[in-house]
Amino acid sequence: MEHKGCVEIFDDGKKVVDKIREMGYATQSMPAPLNIKCEECGETFEMNYFEDKCPKCGMVYGVTPCHAFDAKNVMPAGIDY
Repeated sequence: MEHKGCVEIFDDGKKVVDKIREMGYATQSMPAPLNIKCEECGETFEMNYFEDKCPKCGMVYGVTPCHAFDAKNVMPAGIDY
């Protein structure tokens, strides 16, 4: 698959998670962990991988490697997505 660099913009968390899974980044460690406040249950947790999950409710979050520098770029995909 051809990598389009950082030009692709996602407006949906499922699309983000699908993309990072497709590219093989889902289980890779992020350059620096991000503290995320879960939009579902309010729990704050440390996101260590490009795809990670809230330990309290199971909401899956994803961020592309190009945008992993800021928690504002992390998007929810759904519980146990």
